[in-house]
Formats: sequence, structure tokens, C-alpha cells
Amino acid sequence: MKYVIALSKVNLSDIELVGGKNASTGEVIQHLSSMGINIPHGFATTTEAFNIFLEQNHLNEKIHQLITKVKSNDIKALTKTSEHIQRLIMATPFFPELEKDLAEACATFKKSTVAVRSSATTEDLANASFAGAQKTFLNVKGLKNILHAVKLVYASLYTSRAIAYRRDKQFDGVEISISVGIQPMVRSDLASSGVIFTLDTESGFDKVVLMNATYGLGEAIVQGIVNPDEFILYKPALQNKKLAILQKKLGEKEIKMIYTTSNNPEKSIKKVAVSKSDQQKFCLTDKEVEMLSSQALLIEKHYGKPVDIEWAKDGVDGKLYILQVRPETVASQINKKHSIERYSLAKKSKVLVEGQSIGQSIGKGLAKIILDPKKMHSVKPGDVLVTDMTDPDWEPIMKIASAIVTNRGGRTCHAAIIARELGVPAVVGCNNATSSIKNNATVTVSCAEGQIGYIYDGDLPINVKRIHVKDMPNIPVKLCMNIGNPERAFSNQFLPNSGVGLARLEFIIESMIGVHPNAVLGFNKLKSSIKEKIRKKTMAYKDPVEYYIEKLREGISMIAASFFPHEVIFRFSDFKSNEYANLLGGDGFEPHEENPMIGFRGASRYTDKQFIKCFELECKAFKRVREKMGLTNAQLMIPFVRTVSELKKVLELTEKFGLKRGDNGLKIYMMCEIPSNILLASTFLQYVDGYSIGSNDLTQLTLGLDRDSSLVSSLFDERDEAVKMLLHTVIAECKKQGKYIGICGQGPSDHPDFAEWLMHEGIDCMSLNPDTIIETWLMLAEKYA
Repeated sequence: MKYVIALSKVNLSDIELVGGKNASTGEVIQHLSSMGINIPHGFATTTEAFNIFLEQNHLNEKIHQLITKVKSNDIKALTKTSEHIQRLIMATPFFPELEKDLAEACATFKKSTVAVRSSATTEDLANASFAGAQKTFLNVKGLKNILHAVKLVYASLYTSRAIAYRRDKQFDGVEISISVGIQPMVRSDLASSGVIFTLDTESGFDKVVLMNATYGLGEAIVQGIVNPDEFILYKPALQNKKLAILQKKLGEKEIKMIYTTSNNPEKSIKKVAVSKSDQQKFCLTDKEVEMLSSQALLIEKHYGKPVDIEWAKDGVDGKLYILQVRPETVASQINKKHSIERYSLAKKSKVLVEGQSIGQSIGKGLAKIILDPKKMHSVKPGDVLVTDMTDPDWEPIMKIASAIVTNRGGRTCHAAIIARELGVPAVVGCNNATSSIKNNATVTVSCAEGQIGYIYDGDLPINVKRIHVKDMPNIPVKLCMNIGNPERAFSNQFLPNSGVGLARLEFIIESMIGVHPNAVLGFNKLKSSIKEKIRKKTMAYKDPVEYYIEKLREGISMIAASFFPHEVIFRFSDFKSNEYANLLGGDGFEPHEENPMIGFRGASRYTDKQFIKCFELECKAFKRVREKMGLTNAQLMIPFVRTVSELKKVLELTEKFGLKRGDNGLKIYMMCEIPSNILLASTFLQYVDGYSIGSNDLTQLTLGLDRDSSLVSSLFDERDEAVKMLLHTVIAECKKQGKYIGICGQGPSDHPDFAEWLMHEGIDCMSLNPDTIIETWLMLAEKYA
């Protein structure tokens, strides 16, 4: 056969022959099938066949004339030209030799239904993905329908989106051609499918695998019509056969795409509802998630760069298949830069809606709610596009929008990929964006606050800071970071640092769990209304207790993995009673205190009979991180220890719960935030590996003022001479005993002169807010010199 070739006969050197997608498929078949990676075989039409097809009746010349006249930002004219070209292609017959070769090749499929996929010579390249630019047709039956689908793929080379994308990527002067890949269908309509990236798509952090998964055909994710399950896995743990899942999020998965009985390639799949019981559980087992991710690592190693993979599970044979592989083209470039742009809001307002953030910037403008693609032209430069889902064909208006907001979609849909390429902030999977945002209202779309994106009411002021991170000067003190939000850890680890000096478990409990620990432990005794709310949160887990431990483990492991092998110090929870009461079910377990700031908190809780089992949950989560995941850079810190006897009791409990100081390099530090910690430092330090100064509480207790009280807030200053005298004493004592001494309080982040004083005092480490670490580092270097 002259115009058709088996996929097993091509590889990445054959892009000009069969396009990027087919060449990549052949590459995997040739080199990775022997390693256990399943990929459907099949065949491809050659680009020569397409070129000859276009030469009929000088069709290529007509197309060239039409395209050169249209501007990519003239949406109406672009759409009209695109439709004209596609009509010309559909009206042109195949030449006999190509039709004969296709018939001969299709005969090998017998009664199998097939996928008919595009593979352009400018598609799936290292510098431009062209994701979704051309069409794919699934569940195609019979030669007649395959031939029709092939012609539809040919025509899709000239959709308005494809024309505009090539123009923007400066492919105008490049000869464009297309091949068509034809493979037997994997029966994922009876199981699940999804997308894998071998790095974090927002930060560019390359030590993780990001996977989205949903029921039915993967087109539901690609097209952005579902909010899928999401999994993040740690590559070193995968390679070492350890527990690798850093985080998993349950998606709504309200619909799925399955086959129809139609013979029309354009109507061969349909959307159906997913049962409530299936929505409430993950569509893959943890074992399947790790198996697919391990295969992704094999593919990434072979390609020598991060990759974007489509996969499917066959509901008949139960096997996992790799369907497509392409180089990742956006996030992989982030960590090659020597500077980072940090966006933040100077103030906030009412949150109208939230979803998953795409990018890390902020956009604002008039909200334009577009539910009909025919009305796309109403979006003007600088507007915020708000729609049910952002179809990849909308790229011509995506690039002029200041931000994009959708009801549906996940972080790996085509629209999200294109938003990243364009550098446009997007918030996807909001569920109710089109009903919660008013048309023509001014809104601010923030993707600068982690994996959750927020749409705020009004025009909010934006701060933009460019941080240069190359060739930082030497200083005599380690600078670490205070990390609260695990979802910012991937991006923050790119900043120069010596690890994390303080990671607060209470932030993870509040933001990722949201339930009081005693409420999960005593779940069966709760009021029915509270039980129902907790059941809804924990439905994808074995029971509420397992949910609590696992979500806490996820938060700890996200931060520890981001900074490995640097030390990350996790502080056991230090909620006050009023803060714990705000958690779901918390008001039934917390006492009322007049001054919770100096009440039932820190170490006193862990040894209290009403809280010991809650403390055990924290220890279990931490033990899983160190032992099952191998993240031994995660170290512990005990907060608010009033007496030496209290410290001893806590250490007895940690050892009882499997966390013995010294085992497998485990260090246990103590917060130094009460004057007694300094007065009896020589005794306290016998039982721990060092101190981390909490300057906020130490200042409060030294000066005898409530730092939550606005009446005396003007007196609060960590640089007060009494506080500095205590700090001088404790730094000297730790140095004398050869114990670690650091500071994780707010002081050095807020006051450069205080940071300079601490450096000259000889403190080992300062843990700062991420947004101040660069400036503080450079200032200290100047003072040190």
C-alpha cells in the first residue's frame, strides 16, 4: 500500500510522513511495548495522500488564497472562511488509489469499531502542542463511515481555531499537511479514561505526575465537559515502589461519554448521566493510578522530556492502554526561567464563585457570559469570558480575553492547555459560574492563590512582583520558608531556600479537611445533620477517620515532596479552642474560653484525655509520610510547651504512636515561645533537637499583651529590648549545647533590621514568608559584606 502505513512501522523520525501524533504513537509501539505498555496498533494515511487530495481541481491554491486574506482576530471573517474551506474539502472525492488502500487496511479490523484521529505535521511538537486543533472521531463503524471520518479530519485542518493558532504560532510560511491515524477502539465507555502530565501543569514542578480521570470516553475531559478526579503522584516514590499518591481530589463526574449505535461519525458518541453512587467514588483504584503513572515515567524517560499522555481503561478486558503521547509545551519551560512573576491582590472583596486555577496570574474586566458559540464575537479585548465550557475552537477569543471562567472542565482539558499557552488566567470547573456572575459586571479573576481560583466582585488592585532567583549571594544564615498552603508548595520551591522552617498542620486541617478530629472519631454519636455533612465530605474513603488521616497525610506529603531533600519542619496542630470550634462538628467538643490565646492549645491538648486520640491521628498521618512514602526530610515540632513535664508526656505519646526521636533520622524540635522555654532552656533542650522561636507568642507573653486585641496592638513589637534580651539568651544557650536554633515567627519577615540583628546574633536559620525571602536574602548579603 502506497498511501497507508502501519503505525508499528513509523517513529518520531517520520513526522513529515505521518504527522506528530501518529509518529509518536509508532514510537511508543516500537520502543515501549516490550516494557508492558499497551497501545492500540493500527495504521495511518500518509501526508502525501493529503497533498495529492488537495491538488485535485487546484483546491490547495484556492485554500491558500482564502487564508491569506483573513485576519486571525477578525472572528466573523475567520469563521466564514473556515466554513467555506471545509465545504470545499467535503465536496472533493478521494482519488482512487487512496480509497483502495484505505479499504484494504480497514479490512483488517473486521467488525471492530475504530478511532479516526488527526495527526498534522505541526501537531504535538515540542514548541507547540496544537492540542485539539484538529478533530478526532470515535466509535466509527464500517468502511463508508471511516472514509467520511477521514475527510472530516482533513477538513478540520482548516477550522477557525486551527487557522488562528497556526497564524499566532507563526506557522504561516510552513507547509502544513495532515495524516489520519486509525486504531481499534478501547472500550473505555464501559470503564474510565483520562489524561496524564509528567509534571505539574501550573508551576512546572517536574518531580510529580498529574493525572485526571473520569468515567467513559476521555473526550469528556479533553473537551472540558466534566470536572474529573485528580491525582498527583511523587516520582521518586513511584520509582522506589513506595506509596506515591501525594494528593487526590474527587471530581463530580456528573456525565460520561459513551458509544451510540449511529453510523454517522459525527453522532457516534453521546453523553449520559453518571449514577450518584459512582460520582461519589474515584473511578480508578490507587493501584491503577500508580500503575499508569509508572508507565508515564517510562514514556517520559524514553522521550527525555515531560510528556502529555491520553490513556484509557478497557471495560471488557480490564487492561490499561496508552492512547496518545505528545511533548508538554508550556509548564516545562517555567523552571528554565531565571525570574518569577508573583501576582497578588492588594485587597479582596466578595467571592462570587471558585474553581480550579489555570496559571498563576490575575485578570479582570467586564464579564461576558457566552452560552452560544455563535455569540463569541461579542467578547472584546480585555473582557472576562464566562461560559459553560471553553471549547478549544474558541481560541480566537480566548487570546483576547483578560481571563476565562467555566462551569466545567479540569486542569488537563484542551481549553486549559491553550489558556496556559496563551498566558491567560482561567478558572475551570466552577459549576455555577454562568449563574453566579452577572453579565457585564466587573470582576477580578485570581489564579494567584494556589490550586483554587477565585472570582471576586469588582475591579481589585493587583500587585505584580518580578523575583530574580539566579546566583544568590552567600550569607551566614540559612533562610527557609513558612508554608501554610500545600497547594502553593510546588511553585514556592523554585524560590531560593534551605527548606521549610514552619509548616502548620492547622492550615491543612482547616483547608483540606474541615472537620473536627473528635467528630470523625465519634461519628456515630453525632447529630444526623452533622453526620450527613461529614458523610458527604468523606464518601470516597473507607470511613471518616481514614479520610482525616489521609487528607492530613496528603497535605504533609505535598510540602515535604516539594522541598525534598531539604528539611521541612511540621508543627503539630496549634488551634485555639475558638478556632477548633469553627470546624465541622467542632462546637460540640470545644470549651468556651475567655482568652483562648493562652488557654487550651498546643502541648496541653495532646496530653488531655479528651484529645489524645485526635493527636494520634496526626501521628499516624506523619508516620505514613515518613515510612510509607520515604519522605524522611519531614521533621516534627511541638508547639506551646509550658513545662518540662508536659514535654516529656508529649514525647512519650509520640513514641507510643510510632514516632520515636532518632528513628530513621527523625528530629523533634520544640517551639520556643514562652518565657519558661528560655529560663529553663538547658533542661528543655535535653529532650529535643533544638528550638524554633515563635516571636509572635514570645512577644505577647513577654510584654503581657493580647496580640489579638486592637486596643494594645500598637505596643506589639518583636524588637522590644526585653524580647531581644530573651532571644540573645536562648541563641547563646542553643549554641553552647550544639542544638539547632531558628526563628519562624513573623518578625524577620516584617522587619529587615530585626533580621539583620538575628544574623549578627548567630541564629542558624530564619524561616520567612515566601514573598519576602528574596529581598531579605539580598539585604542580609549587603549587610554581611
